[in-house]
Amino acid sequence: MTNNKPGLFGINHSNRDFTNKNTWGKNQFNSSFPAALSAYLYERNFDNVYLTLDKDLKVVHNKISTLDFFGLDPNSDDLFYSFESAFTPYEQLLVGHLPRVDLVTQSRSSGQALKPIEIKLTALPDNTTCSLTEDNYGTEIVVRPDTIVYLACSIVNNFKDRLDELKSHFPKDFEKIEDWTEGTSVWPYLPQMLQIIDEITLSILDKQEPILMQPIWKTLGKSPALSENCLDVFVWSNFAFTQLFLDVARGELSSRNRITRQIRTIIWLFKMIYDFSNNGQFNHAKIIDSLSYNTKNDKAFAVSGLVTFQYMRCEELTKPRITKDEIKNIILGGGQNLLSPERRFDAIIFNSPEIFE
Repeated sequence: MTNNKPGLFGINHSNRDFTNKNTWGKNQFNSSFPAALSAYLYERNFDNVYLTLDKDLKVVHNKISTLDFFGLDPNSDDLFYSFESAFTPYEQLLVGHLPRVDLVTQSRSSGQALKPIEIKLTALPDNTTCSLTEDNYGTEIVVRPDTIVYLACSIVNNFKDRLDELKSHFPKDFEKIEDWTEGTSVWPYLPQMLQIIDEITLSILDKQEPILMQPIWKTLGKSPALSENCLDVFVWSNFAFTQLFLDVARGELSSRNRITRQIRTIIWLFKMIYDFSNNGQFNHAKIIDSLSYNTKNDKAFAVSGLVTFQYMRCEELTKPRITKDEIKNIILGGGQNLLSPERRFDAIIFNSPEIFE
């Protein structure tokens, strides 16, 4: 890519026109910049930090190259970045329209969809950890319901030709649930749901795959100023990511007596897998809409930096590998001039101390 027109490192073929100012809006930049960052890591001979699940159901750290993550060499002219697209191989798994995911990598020559990737560009530290020491900084993750649909698809896709095997994980007890929309009907079965999701996960542990890219951008504490070492990429496998909210739900089951967002997400995921075992498909829209339990469906759940830190803690979290001076190697051709940052009143006040003098 030449540097005389706006663009992002490594993204030579995509469904976004980076010479168009509209392409640099917040929602688009938050997925296109991370893709370029991961390509840049590959250029620097760095691998992404890869969070996976081990046989003891513990989240452990590995590394995954951007080549393996994207399904093609980021330098390949055959790689196409299809942002906000549906991963077509999953369409047969569900009833209705498959939601879009932040990025689908594709082969230009064959048209084959390679990988579905959900992207969460997250700030480090978040407001729950900014007062802690730097080596305890964590970052919040907010998860959309569509991400849970893709998570379910990534699991049931392993069983599409062996439904009986999947069905064997579910005892007939669940046929006794007369009304899934009533929290009181579902609540007694929640511990068993957690156990069954774990059992299914362990049965296909060798099939786990990347599902969520979580780039971090680090600031100097609560200030808007970037740290010298400010950028890195974490990747969650589908099973490590599942364990994140399963672990939170386990704690909530013992301390609360209501269906929280995390617990509801467990029910959604379980019901999608359960329905697939019976029908060879699941109706994601119906499950999400009807099993709301008096909580809005705008997001599946959110976890704070105090929680994610326990899983993400490593050298790359404390000292990200990409420096702020390298951002000019990722945003090319004056692309930064096309950015349209949100004007937040609280941010303006915070950065205008002189008005209080």
